[in-house]
Amino acid sequence: MTVNDIMFGTARLRHSLALQLIIRDVASRYRGSFLGVMWSFLTPLLMLLVYTFVFSVVFSARWPGLVGGQVHFALMLFAGMIVFSMFSEVVGRAPIIIMQNANYVKRVIFPVVLLPLVVVGSAGFQALVALALLLIAVAVQVGLGPAALTLPVILLPYLILLFGLGLILAALGTYLKDLGQILTMVTVALQFLSPVFYPVSALPSSFQVLMRFNPVTYPIETVRLVILNDQWPDWIGLIQYSIAAIFIAALGLWFFGRVKRGFADVL
Repeated sequence: MTVNDIMFGTARLRHSLALQLIIRDVASRYRGSFLGVMWSFLTPLLMLLVYTFVFSVVFSARWPGLVGGQVHFALMLFAGMIVFSMFSEVVGRAPIIIMQNANYVKRVIFPVVLLPLVVVGSAGFQALVALALLLIAVAVQVGLGPAALTLPVILLPYLILLFGLGLILAALGTYLKDLGQILTMVTVALQFLSPVFYPVSALPSSFQVLMRFNPVTYPIETVRLVILNDQWPDWIGLIQYSIAAIFIAALGLWFFGRVKRGFADVL
């Protein structure tokens, strides 16, 4: 057996293990519930109805430049909520994922780096279910165009970025026990400081520049662009975002690798 065979077999084993852990994580979330995986549809749908009522009825908000009624407004909100919920899920769970799986960490042969990946995979599954609902709604109300086929290309670098962020937060959260509470407040604030309930174009030009540094801005704006407007993504922006995502992932892997040796001592 060659070194390449050993490396390939190890990588395949890790991929299989990661998939099993993600499936188990998703299944445990709905185990014992009456509706099961249907909660993945109902939860975002309920939030969509609440936000749509509050913003379009109570506050009489209108989406700048949008031709359409409350249905189009709701679809715009829903698209933003789906993308942001992935970020919220990772930021909310990553800081405590190591502590919740202390029995795995204390096993020398277990690849601990997979735990943040499980968080990202579980968040991705939730988003996939909600995206299926969104695509069905758009197909019925507006109609889907060929630009929607680029959706996987748009979300892949976003998942890579979330993995890197999850690694960093998982490592920090193991040592800083208050990190989860701090990030809960940050996430709530960031939801309103992100283009979830409004487009970036609605902001003054000076704030638009700052908004581009928000990690969820590009995926939110681009998902809306390709699904609801049937426009091709900004390829230059996608390349730039992908480079930044790979950098964050590499930084996360480096940082996680440096500090993981002390996990067992603090658990």
